[in-house]
Amino acid sequence: MKLAFWVRRTHKWIALIIGVQALLWMASGVYMTSISLDVIHGDHLVHVVREPLQPAQPRLGLAELRAQFPELQTLHLKRLLGKEVYEVRERGQTRLVDAATGAVMSPLEHEVIATLAKKIYKGEGVIRDVVWVTQAPQEVARRAVPMWAVNFDDRAGTTLYMSPQTGELLTRRHHLWRIFDFFLMLHIMDYDARTDVNNTLLRSFSIAGLLFALSGAWLVFYSFRKRGAR
Repeated sequence: MKLAFWVRRTHKWIALIIGVQALLWMASGVYMTSISLDVIHGDHLVHVVREPLQPAQPRLGLAELRAQFPELQTLHLKRLLGKEVYEVRERGQTRLVDAATGAVMSPLEHEVIATLAKKIYKGEGVIRDVVWVTQAPQEVARRAVPMWAVNFDDRAGTTLYMSPQTGELLTRRHHLWRIFDFFLMLHIMDYDARTDVNNTLLRSFSIAGLLFALSGAWLVFYSFRKRGAR
């Protein structure tokens, strides 16, 4: 009898402690499983644009590039806005270089980034502003700065984050992603980085939830057994 009393009391106190969090787990779980990850990732907002290289274009040779960039690590030729460029990696930094003249193009200017963003954007909005980001907001906190943020005035609240060094799309964000990120924070109980699924708070509440379920199962078994005895 005394054991049943303490199990029942423990069950009630655990319910009081984890009840709100259990509701948040369920609500966030419903949202995160209701919307396709392709939509959350924003795949419907952008498309990949690759311009094919043109034959017989004037280009600097490898020897000339090594003379200009003595610590050259990697080299990639591509076409950007109708112009051939080299993507040069030197001392861990990547820059764009005009393939014909060797002129360094990075960091790319506001107008170039806006043009690149419009080329890959698939939505119906227009660019609201282009912002130079030196302190990453929470939604791209793990990305290296500086970067360009291209904001569109569409319903989705689309933001394309672009590299000033290569002009490449780093990532995209929109309202559904931001809501998903908020619910993920509530779900994994990481209120700082929103990525740590092994944090102490989540582990503690998970253990408490397990104790809640086990104590409830014991009480059900005890109640049926008691009725059977009667």
